[in-house]
Amino acid sequence: MKAYAINLEVRDVYLTAEEENILQGEHGEGLKMMMEILVKIGEIYKADRLIPISSAQISGVSYNTIGEHGLHFLKSLQGLKVKVLTTLNPLAFDENHLEELKVEDELFEKQMEIIRAYMNMGIRPTATCTPYYFDNIPKLGEHIAWAESSAVIYANSIIGARTNREGAVSALAAALIGKTPNYGLHLDEERKATHLIELSFEPNEEDFPLLGLWVGKNIKGIPYLRLHGSEDDFKLMGAAMAASGSIAMYHVENFTPEYREAIGDKIERIVVDRKDIEDYRSEEDVELVAIGCPHASPSELRRIAEYLKGKKKRKDKELWVFVARSVKERNENYVRIIEDFGGKVMVDTCVVVSNAGKIFKKIGTTSGKAAFYLSKKKFGGAKVKVTDLYTLLRSVIE
Repeated sequence: MKAYAINLEVRDVYLTAEEENILQGEHGEGLKMMMEILVKIGEIYKADRLIPISSAQISGVSYNTIGEHGLHFLKSLQGLKVKVLTTLNPLAFDENHLEELKVEDELFEKQMEIIRAYMNMGIRPTATCTPYYFDNIPKLGEHIAWAESSAVIYANSIIGARTNREGAVSALAAALIGKTPNYGLHLDEERKATHLIELSFEPNEEDFPLLGLWVGKNIKGIPYLRLHGSEDDFKLMGAAMAASGSIAMYHVENFTPEYREAIGDKIERIVVDRKDIEDYRSEEDVELVAIGCPHASPSELRRIAEYLKGKKKRKDKELWVFVARSVKERNENYVRIIEDFGGKVMVDTCVVVSNAGKIFKKIGTTSGKAAFYLSKKKFGGAKVKVTDLYTLLRSVIE
């Protein structure tokens, strides 16, 4: 197939004949706009071409986040269909818990409009930030275009798939075209570690999200860490890194898929002491314990249920657990135990994009990401305590 080049100020982005036709508007104005977005990104980041992707994950789903302008943009794209498996981020509520989440009629109606607009494009309404459990599972080395920051860092680091940290619009453009610019973390040389991080202490479970907050704030690049933990620990650590900084990938020695090739000739060594992460710790009493930011894994759900089985909840505290709908459906026995205890297992939303931060002023969580966002005025300005799962669960038991 003959290739064409668009002359750009920074570097040529080579397009196939089909891609050129889309850019020229031969497949409609909507796809033309999507291709223009991808080509412009390629220009900025010096991509040589567009590459096919196997899936996309779209952020910008909650009406609380994108508002009326975002809804208007989605409506302008009606008639277009995604070319690859595409899943959605959490929305503003769980339909089964509208009263607890204080969802007003207007929010409900606008949110449903957003979901319908995405579904009309062929996007699966999974409404989870953890599509990699059951709904959208990329393979090692696959090129994808994901926009949810915690999912991006999980996909790159724990799965070994390849995605840049897309924005809501660029991920949607990639899904509709089926391709993304070839730059950044799609390239071997850009996935090397820039910083070697060693700890002067052995981290506890509660340390991982705090460490992630510190790394995200203080490191620009790709960290390589020497520490031991579980997949759930590293999920929470990565989500915190992505929230507090711009980190989209990390390596953990003897754990992540590419760690053996990660260290190059030039790398900066940093030692982190326990006192470095103490500023992120809080001892606040809490009104709400919120687990699942990112959404709880099947193993986290099991641990919660096993610990709470046969116990009773304090009447002055709430327990909300956020999971993907697919995880809830596959673990009904654990869900039943948690709900018999008095907790609520919610799907389709999370503690950040729902109204939770505006309802409760003191929240306990295992998530550094949730703490980072919920403390901001936009999300309610709550005081947030970050600690380990069992400390939080003990706080809600009679």
